Amino acid sequence: MAKWRLSTLIFWFSILLGSFNSVWASSDQVYKIPNAFDPHSVPAHDIHALSMLVLAICAAIFLVVTVVLVYVVVRYRHRATDDGQEPQQIYGSSQIELAWTVIPILITIVLILVTARTIGDIQDKELPKDALQIKIIGHQWWWEVRYPQYGFVTANEIHVPVSSSSHRLPTRIILESSDVLHSFWVPQLAGKTQLVPNKTNFTWIEPLQTGTYLGNCAQYCGTQHAFMLLRVVVHTPEDFQRWVANQKRPAASLTSVAFESNSADIAQQQTINGAPQLAVKKTQLAVLAAEGQKIFQSVACVNCHRIAGTSAQGIFGPDLTHLMSRKTIGAGVAENTHPNLWQWVRNPQVLKVGCLMPDMQLTHRQVDEIVAYLETLR
Repeated sequence: MAKWRLSTLIFWFSILLGSFNSVWASSDQVYKIPNAFDPHSVPAHDIHALSMLVLAICAAIFLVVTVVLVYVVVRYRHRATDDGQEPQQIYGSSQIELAWTVIPILITIVLILVTARTIGDIQDKELPKDALQIKIIGHQWWWEVRYPQYGFVTANEIHVPVSSSSHRLPTRIILESSDVLHSFWVPQLAGKTQLVPNKTNFTWIEPLQTGTYLGNCAQYCGTQHAFMLLRVVVHTPEDFQRWVANQKRPAASLTSVAFESNSADIAQQQTINGAPQLAVKKTQLAVLAAEGQKIFQSVACVNCHRIAGTSAQGIFGPDLTHLMSRKTIGAGVAENTHPNLWQWVRNPQVLKVGCLMPDMQLTHRQVDEIVAYLETLR
């Protein structure tokens, strides 16, 4: 619980920091801080304009009230020359009561009309018939991402093309939940939209700048709600098509995988997080991966996970066909590095307490072999 509170505080604090600094770097990737005041999508710009109007009106009300309050405090403060008598009292003023009734009503009506118009413009927006369509299903606690137009499934990362004034490329997003209430929110790209069990909701984004945008589930959905993170990667149209072509491929055959990692680096990485050091040579990796595939297919992994082109056809956990093409594991709980992946396979409860993936009680050798196999899924 303490870990959840800390992560939630960090998430909201990052939004506040975003008002001053809108990008940060992690390894080789530049991320956009989830700052709603720095929109990079068409619907986000509409929401930003509305929020600026609301803030301006609220600031004006605050300024007027503060000035009047300060004036009253100073003008009618107690003075040494006062005779101690109660000042003259005024009971009832039609003008004042009319002012503090009519003016708030007018302000409220203006805000209602402008908000309704903005919501209507976003929800009723007609998208091109060839717009990219994505289906997102919320789970405790990860995101299933389907691309029905291309026929593949991924998880926790949404990849879309960037749009421009000369070539509009919006993305229509279908939102569903498999269990409890969730909420899709990427502050710089769109407003919050609920994922409700047994109901289908819709939203859309039209990014205007490439980059990686961070989001989160904005509806408390259980113990690991704060670690149900989301990444939207916006590509150029050409890079997006290359990514799609890679995702459409089945899982790589072990006989065709080119192991380009440096064996010394692998041996060093495997000492992290308690994994035993293993002097692994490139020629031994294929053997490890082959054994790892056998173990993967013989334990409960195949009941939850799917790997296209293999016997693993589970539907309860993320699709792992191209696991290593993703930057994080556990819905953003950790970067997708060798030591983190090793720890995740060894005991996912260490990184994400309460997640539905159990500790399989694997030996260190079995974990080495399974991780070697998973690292071929690119």
